[in-house]
Amino acid sequence: MRRISTPVAYFVMLLLTIVSASRTQASWEEKLAAADGQTVRFNAWAGSPAINGYIAWVGDEVHSRYGVTLDHVKITDASEAVARIVAERAAGRETNGSVDLLWINGENFHALKRAELLHGPFAFELPNFRLVDTDGKPTTLIDFTVPTDGYESPWGMAQFVLLYDSAALPEPPRSTSALGDWIAANPGRFTHPAPPDFIGTTFLKQLLLDTTPDRAPLGGPVDEATAADLTAPLWAWLDEASPHFWRRGRAFPSDGQALHQLLDDGEVTMSLSFNPGEASQLIAAGRLPETVRTTTFAAGTIGNTHFVAIPASSSSKVGAEIVANFLLSPVAQARKQDPRIWGDPTVLDLDRLDAADRALFEALPLGVATLPPAALGPTLAEPHPSWVDWLEREWQRRVQG
Repeated sequence: MRRISTPVAYFVMLLLTIVSASRTQASWEEKLAAADGQTVRFNAWAGSPAINGYIAWVGDEVHSRYGVTLDHVKITDASEAVARIVAERAAGRETNGSVDLLWINGENFHALKRAELLHGPFAFELPNFRLVDTDGKPTTLIDFTVPTDGYESPWGMAQFVLLYDSAALPEPPRSTSALGDWIAANPGRFTHPAPPDFIGTTFLKQLLLDTTPDRAPLGGPVDEATAADLTAPLWAWLDEASPHFWRRGRAFPSDGQALHQLLDDGEVTMSLSFNPGEASQLIAAGRLPETVRTTTFAAGTIGNTHFVAIPASSSSKVGAEIVANFLLSPVAQARKQDPRIWGDPTVLDLDRLDAADRALFEALPLGVATLPPAALGPTLAEPHPSWVDWLEREWQRRVQG
């Protein structure tokens, strides 16, 4: 067989690349035309006025740019939408489901992917996905140890942080052990949201990582035979600390926003968040004192990516893809990272952006209470999704009876 010369082979490969790119562009143009006039019911958590305002802005943008109407279906937890999707499929409703786009990650994604209830893979085909920092931010491809395989599109980054009033606490604790000592010495000044609230459950997972000598079993499904022994140090920490919590650990705030309110009211000295920029956003909005600052544990805190996914039963899949792609655009990601708007860190690799788009991020203020990225410390991997339900059930059994 005659071998093709190197210059000819290079030309052929270049031609094939150009043809492939042209076809991809043509396919996306066809999707843009098909999406015009579609309504996308975006089921997303509605517990933050800042996030609700951002989603409203996205709705205005996708409608003016693409003719897509975005309906923000406000939910308190993604599990609500997951339950509806599962129930609709059980009832034989395979099309025209009530959810077109869902803000999701972790155990909820795992449940839908395992049940084959998601549209896709679609994320890798989005034009803006090429801008995602998949190398520097590997959790854009792995969700709580579960590969996304293109069935969800990254939206933002998160890392667990502690908020504290520096006027009352100049040097915050930088470890779980130090936090326990501080709580005992300052009774009534700390609490956490009650699981299954997301922040409350994240706090339990952070304690689990910090009190477990061997974390390897946490990367796999819960083993009921060994889980009690593995988590014994976690419950011992809580048993010792919780009597010194706010209201002696007999009541808990309902969610992260309620905990922030306790901090604003001066009832507690610390709060918790999964957004390193949230403190700055709340200070700018007048919802936290100007003396509030952010810290993490020196040995690291849990970090992950949050995503959007499209149910297989959606009747507006094309419109949902258009919205997901816009959420990855530099203009949308920069606005989301602005601490005056939301303060949610970007999933993009800024080195992949052109000068004009990179300037959008470079012009952003860091925020008075936001740590520089290098000061956030190590990012710890999430446990397997099955640990979420197990921890929540065990906490309710032990604490709430």
